Amino acid sequence: MDLSSRRNFIASMGAGLAGSLAFPWRAGTLQAVGAAGWCSNSVGQQMYPIRLGGPIFHPPEDPAELALAHRKLGYSAAYCPSVRISDAERIRDIRLAFGKHQVVIAEVGRWCNLMEADSDKRRQNLERVCEGLALADELGALCCVNIAGSFNEKVWFGPHPKNLSREFFDLAVENARRIIDSVKPKRAKFCYEMMGWALPDSPDSYLEMLQAVDRKAFAVHLDPCNLVNSPRHFYENTLLLNECFEKLGPWIVSCHAKDVDWVVEMQVHFREVVIGTGSLDYRTYLRRLAALPQQPPLMMEHLAGPEEYEQSKRYILSVGEEVGVSFA
Repeated sequence: MDLSSRRNFIASMGAGLAGSLAFPWRAGTLQAVGAAGWCSNSVGQQMYPIRLGGPIFHPPEDPAELALAHRKLGYSAAYCPSVRISDAERIRDIRLAFGKHQVVIAEVGRWCNLMEADSDKRRQNLERVCEGLALADELGALCCVNIAGSFNEKVWFGPHPKNLSREFFDLAVENARRIIDSVKPKRAKFCYEMMGWALPDSPDSYLEMLQAVDRKAFAVHLDPCNLVNSPRHFYENTLLLNECFEKLGPWIVSCHAKDVDWVVEMQVHFREVVIGTGSLDYRTYLRRLAALPQQPPLMMEHLAGPEEYEQSKRYILSVGEEVGVSFA
């Protein structure tokens, strides 16, 4: 997508955003937002409290106790609790309890390969993601998220040369349309998480995919660590973060919090580490996230246990205090 096309696309999408992108704002209410001025760096720009979240170890079954467990850890956002789409009573209880305690359900993860080579498995995976999007809509969760998939036949998320091809792009677009058109969600969005070795692998490729899918229920899930796939992105991750928010800000509905470090050897090798011990620019990440009025949650993930989550949370809160960002 060239610069002129990108500007026209953002302008056209922004004109209809106020009526199409609604996000939980406070318990029991919705706030509709538009695209204009979302990622401006202007002095005096309004900042919004960030909704921080993470997993609960040994979660209680009772929805009210589970919501309170999040609050006791200082979380105002949560991963989807354990519940089946057929359990209408539990869905209702979770929705009411989390709303009462103002804990937003950030995302329903449906991690599977939508490009599985086996046709029966691929159909089952598509059905599983459709169920996840329907569940998100019933729960009041912001989104259902997956990666676009992989042509790798051994590792469901693994690298493959065709993962960056037009064939992959077209199939990802077709799958997103099928999922959204099948479920017809009223509020929840469907998202692909960007990856370092599969499309969408950059802000520009995600913009192109947004335009191609052409569905109001298709949005952006941001995990900037996944995009650190080269020395340039590692050293210039501040530029990468700013590009993500400048180009994708209006469509971001949920984010992941991780950190990345470089293991020095004879080939490039990045690894995920405890937040604050790597190189991701959290000062920029938090400032840009706090500027989004839809308040996408920031969900910590892939840490070893409660101690690492607590260490990471303390780091995020300390950086927030340093840069003048608050937390819900």
